Amino acid sequence: MRPDRRGGILGKVIVGAIVLIALVGGAALYYLQVYAFYDEVPLQDGDIRLTGIVSGQPEPILAQNVAAIDADSSPLRFRACFDTPMSLAMLTETFVVADDPVPLLAPGWFGCFDAGAIGADLDSGRAVAFLSEKNVHYGVDRIVAVTEDGRGYVWHQLNDCGALAYDGTPVGEACPPRPEED
Repeated sequence: MRPDRRGGILGKVIVGAIVLIALVGGAALYYLQVYAFYDEVPLQDGDIRLTGIVSGQPEPILAQNVAAIDADSSPLRFRACFDTPMSLAMLTETFVVADDPVPLLAPGWFGCFDAGAIGADLDSGRAVAFLSEKNVHYGVDRIVAVTEDGRGYVWHQLNDCGALAYDGTPVGEACPPRPEED
């Protein structure tokens, strides 16, 4: 008995369609994650700030060649790079040093921000991270790292209240109340 050729061809067409749909869906998912939600953010003089030791408030620092990206899809997607003529010695005497800074990955096309290299510079002491602004979004702090040669990097990082709030744990009395969502 001869096998039915129509069943074999139909099977190949169905498998081909599934593979094609998976490839298109994968490409769309990749594009959406890496490119679609990010926008370049125009930052002006004074937009790069560090929290002063004396004032306890964010204060502008000198910043040049600023490049920044952000996305509305998450408060953690902000990244920026800049140059500053200010020395690390002056910055550490004037501004609040951040506790446990962990640079978050940026999309590969935003070439100035390499989280691995920034983390290595922080670990080795070639860079120092500062608190820019606490609760820039609920439970999210803005962190700024500056290297010995004046390169600077900015990212958002969950603070203790944010880590509790976003994993569903009750935040307790130590954290401010969460703002009402519109």
